[in-house]
Amino acid sequence: MLKSLSIVAAFAVALSGASVASAAPCKDAKGKFTKCPATAPAKPTKCKDARGKFAKCGTPGAKPV
Repeated sequence: MLKSLSIVAAFAVALSGASVASAAPCKDAKGKFTKCPATAPAKPTKCKDARGKFAKCGTPGAKPV
């Protein structure tokens, strides 16, 4: 019981540390806080052609879903 409780506590600490690290603000080369650059929008993974059938996104006439 004590071992499983310590494992759960260690997991909770690891998750809280990961969320703080991902929310850290951006810094420039001098160590000053700056606005973080915008991330690129994700590419669509699925596309449909004019007939409504799934098609590769690179084909002519295919539109992202």
